[in-house]
Amino acid sequence: MESDIIIREPHSTDGYDIYRLIAECPPLDTNSCYANLLQATHFFRTSAIACRGSDAVGFVSGYLIPGQSDVLFIWQVAVSEDARGCGLAVRMIADILNREWCRKVRYLHTTITKANLPSRSLFKKVSRLLGTGLREQDFFGSETHFAGKKESEYLFVIGPFDHDEASALQI
Repeated sequence: MESDIIIREPHSTDGYDIYRLIAECPPLDTNSCYANLLQATHFFRTSAIACRGSDAVGFVSGYLIPGQSDVLFIWQVAVSEDARGCGLAVRMIADILNREWCRKVRYLHTTITKANLPSRSLFKKVSRLLGTGLREQDFFGSETHFAGKKESEYLFVIGPFDHDEASALQI
């Protein structure tokens, strides 16, 4: 049930739960547990965890791009199978955008493979809700950056949007 899910900033003690959640959400790339601990501590202001009781059911990691305080890069979005279909990913992104720390954000960036249709759909929806454009461009090529061992990643650029419009994401 959607109403029993709490969205908040992550804490260092959430690191392992985040690691486990991402591992249960293919096709997401798993990072080391240590990387997830860093996300939950160094990037807590620009990340969100969704919990049902003591269980992590969603996580969005993001960071402000160095030297670009108006750009929030969304690194990963994970939602457990039993929490899908209730707009949780949009709610977590909205939670981040509506924080004081992100008041200057006017653009969202993320990278997505061609095959990751759920993520493509999510960010197209976010763009529509923000009432702004979405551009897609080559970013990390399969051969150039991944030695042909991973699909190419395409940069999605959403914006510009007015910070006050971010409240439109509250659904």
